[in-house]
Amino acid sequence: MRGSQERGLAAVCCWAVVLVALLPGMILLSAHPRFGAALAVQCVVLAHSGAALARVLTATSVRLMALGFWLFTYVWLGLAPFAMLATDTYPLSFRTGEATAFAASALIELGLIAYSGGVALAARRGTTRPVVLEPLLSRRLTPVPVLLLCGLALVCAVALIPQQGGWAAFFTSRQAVRQTGAASETARAMSIWAVAVPAFWGLLGLLHLPLLKRGDRWLRKVRWMLLPLMLALNVVVNNPISRPRFWAGTVLLTLLFSWRRFDSPRVFRVTAAALAAVVLLVFPYSDYFRYDQRETVHVVPLSEQLTTGMDYDSYQQMQTGVDYVAENGFSPSSALGVPLFMVPRSAWPDKPQATGAEFADYAGYDFKNLSAPLWIEGFLWAGAPCVVVVFLLLGMASRRMDDIRERLRDSRSTLAVLLVPAFAFYQLILLRGSLIAIVGPLVLVLAVPLLITTRSARSSRVPSPALPPPTPGHVPIPGKGGIREHSHQPG
Repeated sequence: MRGSQERGLAAVCCWAVVLVALLPGMILLSAHPRFGAALAVQCVVLAHSGAALARVLTATSVRLMALGFWLFTYVWLGLAPFAMLATDTYPLSFRTGEATAFAASALIELGLIAYSGGVALAARRGTTRPVVLEPLLSRRLTPVPVLLLCGLALVCAVALIPQQGGWAAFFTSRQAVRQTGAASETARAMSIWAVAVPAFWGLLGLLHLPLLKRGDRWLRKVRWMLLPLMLALNVVVNNPISRPRFWAGTVLLTLLFSWRRFDSPRVFRVTAAALAAVVLLVFPYSDYFRYDQRETVHVVPLSEQLTTGMDYDSYQQMQTGVDYVAENGFSPSSALGVPLFMVPRSAWPDKPQATGAEFADYAGYDFKNLSAPLWIEGFLWAGAPCVVVVFLLLGMASRRMDDIRERLRDSRSTLAVLLVPAFAFYQLILLRGSLIAIVGPLVLVLAVPLLITTRSARSSRVPSPALPPPTPGHVPIPGKGGIREHSHQPG
């Protein structure tokens, strides 16, 4: 046991050295750093997110929600802002002062502290049965709704794909799909999502349908008939050529992590490490198919990519948001746009626009497809206390979802095994924002699986077992909790 603890601690330390010292050191060596108070606070953010990510990458259990959160935080709000502050180089033209940069970094760290606190609270209450989450995630797939969903997805594909330029357009570029079909950009986007999300859940449901107690010969035949059709449909509507990178990644990673072979802690650690490397080294170049006119791929140093790539606008948008709030005050009404996103502007003329677009107008940009991280969304609504509440709740929910999935991982047809991976990776889009921009697809992602599952009899009669004591894989550290397109094309 002691040897296991020592190996686990050594692994945490090795990853922490790479994430907190080696990568930032490479950035400092490639430039002439500018030191200041904002950079000092950003070093704290980098250390916090890097240590927490190292903890996840060496975990003795599968923590998908934690992986999604800390991976986004480390890359987009940890390492990228560190490079920007050290080199005084940003991807956008709007520039703010040192005090604004200090406030933005402090706001990020405030959210991380609240999230870590929420994780710790949920861990301490681990033996208490979640009243909402456990019954929800215990729901099981049922054959007839899954088959009906597959049929609906195929019908929607036949009806809607010709309106989006035909099947060939989905293998051309995202621009080709966006510029065809309905007159409204929102209508075009939602019509694509109306095919992509049911196709994804239909395929996932077919792969994990449970066996029927009285035999399932008919189900097997129908499943084998539908599987190639649903697989082909997903290749068309959920491929990385015509769909946002984050969404295509969500589909692929959910399919992988819902597979039993990817459910062991060892495989999780290897896959998570590979994913972190891909996000850092490959993701910036994966938008090759965004436009019809292909641009030559130029491989640049990591520091240059982080400071000039438009994928990493999150920190600069937070700075813009801090100045926006200082000049215009808080806007609680902006929060209403999220739950009321379906209300048309003709009925609500003063309906808030996406926060990223609002900041773009404030900064004088013509290009409106910019991010607005959840930190600055909460700050815009009601200031720092709102940020604390949002991330405290998010941390608690994330830890509970990971714990429930760990308990139910042998029940392959439950939402714990299927929905948690999907939300874990889709949360990267959620964290990036803007919320109004992504809430429509998010509702589909969460609502469709509820329609193809039924309440588990076990969850209503048998109390949830207490969580097992933590495996002595490494010493506990607080904080384990866990793009370009926004409104219409997140990722």
